Amino acid sequence: MTYQWFPGHMTKAFRMMQEDIKLIDLIIEIVDARIPFSGRNPDIDKLGQGKSRLIILNKADLADEVINKDWSRYFTDKGINSVMLDSRKKNGMSRVDSAISEACAEKIERDRKRGIKRPVRAMVVGIPNAGKSTFINSLAGRAAAKTGNKPGVTKGKQWIRLNKSVELLDTPGVLWPKFEDQEIGKKLAFIGSINDEIINIEELACELITYLTDEMNGYSDVISARYGVDEDKKGHEILVDIAVERKCIIKGGEPDLNRAAKLLLDDFRSGKLGRISLERP
Repeated sequence: MTYQWFPGHMTKAFRMMQEDIKLIDLIIEIVDARIPFSGRNPDIDKLGQGKSRLIILNKADLADEVINKDWSRYFTDKGINSVMLDSRKKNGMSRVDSAISEACAEKIERDRKRGIKRPVRAMVVGIPNAGKSTFINSLAGRAAAKTGNKPGVTKGKQWIRLNKSVELLDTPGVLWPKFEDQEIGKKLAFIGSINDEIINIEELACELITYLTDEMNGYSDVISARYGVDEDKKGHEILVDIAVERKCIIKGGEPDLNRAAKLLLDDFRSGKLGRISLERP
């Protein structure tokens, strides 16, 4: 299966970001903690040259706790500030405030010496469905940005004043238009960053089953534990068994594979299969 993404508003969004970058002190990049490599737009590094950086590893509650720690060490070693977060919970936002101050310490001190009182201006970026709007609303303590469970909810930029110290520029999720590496596209599809309506959902579910049942990945028991099916089969056969076990049946008694595929993907994305990471540093 080929994974591609061509929405025109993303090209326009990146052009807007290039225009606004001169106004920005800090780039806050929201990344899904389950795919910290595949979930980063490589163009952001070029865009952010010379700017302070902060990476929010969002949805950390859905990712493997041990691997989360490995990623934190990885970014620290790269000299990049990072925060593990479940942005739906506001109790982690004090760590974000501290990380913003730390990332912009030189700018804040320089302004202080000059007698300038100007807030840190931060651009919030990330691929679709990484949780940018939820993060902004939790940080702001109000519904400042539109949210949704489908990629591409944010269509245009907007300035959001958090307090006297920080202003945020929200941008649409930006994804590069073509995946040279289909493994990256597959992982983005697993977590829902590519709209399910433009891919074959049954094939995607079979690919996820293949990943989860591979003993090398460390999650070989989650399918059997959740659905009570035998994992010693191929992906399509296991999907059929899941459909039967969960009574996803169409007329004539045939298994409804499309419904079973959606069930499996929803269970993975919501954490019902457990805390699963798709990448290690």
